[in-house]
Amino acid sequence: MSDDEFQPLTPTLQNVLDQTSLQWVFVGGKGGVGKTTTSSSLAVQMAAVRKSVLLISTDPAHNLSDAFGQKFSKDPTLVQGFSNLYCMEIDPTSSIQEMIESQENGAMNSIMQDLAFAIPGVDEAMGFAEVMKLVKSMEYQVIIFDTAPTGHTLRFLSFPTVLEKALAKVSQLSGRFGPMMQQMSGLMGVQGNHEDMFAKLESMRAVINEVNQQFQDPEKTTFVCVCISEFLSLYETERLVQELTNGNIDTHNIVVNQLLFPPSGSSCDQCNVRHKMQQKYLEQIFDLYEDFHVTLLPLLTNEVRGVEKLKSFSRLLVEPFQPPK
Repeated sequence: MSDDEFQPLTPTLQNVLDQTSLQWVFVGGKGGVGKTTTSSSLAVQMAAVRKSVLLISTDPAHNLSDAFGQKFSKDPTLVQGFSNLYCMEIDPTSSIQEMIESQENGAMNSIMQDLAFAIPGVDEAMGFAEVMKLVKSMEYQVIIFDTAPTGHTLRFLSFPTVLEKALAKVSQLSGRFGPMMQQMSGLMGVQGNHEDMFAKLESMRAVINEVNQQFQDPEKTTFVCVCISEFLSLYETERLVQELTNGNIDTHNIVVNQLLFPPSGSSCDQCNVRHKMQQKYLEQIFDLYEDFHVTLLPLLTNEVRGVEKLKSFSRLLVEPFQPPK
């Protein structure tokens, strides 16, 4: 196709709303670029076209409560003013701790736990699996993730491998030390249940594998990258896009947030200098991502907090922003 025939893609997230087969939508990017505002606004728009929407924050900083002006917890809570939009805030690392503490037979568990956790990242992978189990048992048409900053987001791609390693280690050790552990636990008067730990890891691995297969299906999953028009954010976005592509996760939307559009003849030096810098990086974004939908969002003079402000801001995701002439 020649450059003359090339049609730029629509600069909105309407394509995400129109793809009715989508079940998982991830919103991610560098810290401080407006991921929570974007994911909350997308959830508001999604609620208008889907039967039920769940918005989950996996960022330990949890900003969803601030964005909607309503307290959320680790259980899905209906957002005030909606009949089909739910939010929940979870910390994957704390859910694993709760799981361990809720187990009986501490002595035996701590041994198996130490064995399993000898592999880096197992606690996070298991926490993520617990979350996924919970989410899969719920009936929501679409689930939107407001993810932690980039590095954490990319980790879930390696979870199946991490759990495979943990399982191999535990099965190898339980094969080697199983009889001895049974004797020890008998002497200590504790019922040995390392099979339980093994079964738990196995069921988690199955869940994570199934979920990862869904994540790699572009019909079911997409990733929306949020950035600002600055060098570091652009660099981080490129890294994120590369990692997602390597992990076979579909991504074809980029939201560029906090853009300045000073009125013509403005005497604000900072505004004009910043606008010029943003335009330079914006050109690079359009060059790099010509096969992406690039949505432009302006820097506002007020905070986007509360349902009404989110509703009005969310329209910018589906109606291209027209900068003042």
